[in-house]
Amino acid sequence: MADSIRRRDYYYVMVSNKPGQGAKVVAGLAGAGVNLLAFSGFPQGKGAQVVFVPEKSKAFRKAARKLKLKVSKKQTAFLIQGVDRVGALTREFSRLAAARINVTAIDAVAAGKGRFGAILWVKQKNVKKAAKALGAK
Repeated sequence: MADSIRRRDYYYVMVSNKPGQGAKVVAGLAGAGVNLLAFSGFPQGKGAQVVFVPEKSKAFRKAARKLKLKVSKKQTAFLIQGVDRVGALTREFSRLAAARINVTAIDAVAAGKGRFGAILWVKQKNVKKAAKALGAK
C-alpha cells in the first residue's frame, strides 16, 4: 500500500507555558466535536505554541472563537500516512532535497499495527513546489 500524502490546513495558537493549558484547549475542541488529524506543542519564548491540523477547518475556527483563542491565519502542511517500515520517510526527504526544498519541521510517529503518520512543514512560499515534488493531493 502506497503512502498517502495530503496537503492540510493548520493553525497555531500561543498559550501560557504552564500545566493544564494544553488539556484545556484540546478538551474545549473535543467538546465542540473538532477532530484533530494532528497537533503538536512546544515552548516558545515565555509561552508555548500549539499547532493544530483539524479535519475540518471551519469547525476548528468556530470552536476556537468560542474558546476565545487567538488563532493564526490558515497555513498549509503535509500529512503523511502509510505502512511503517525502516526508512519510511526517506523517499519524501529525498524528493524535497532534489527539489531544493528545506523541511522546516516534522513530527512523525509509529502509529501501531504497522502504520506510521507524520506532519511535515515547509516554508509557505514552497508549499506548491513541495506538493509537486511529493506528489501530494
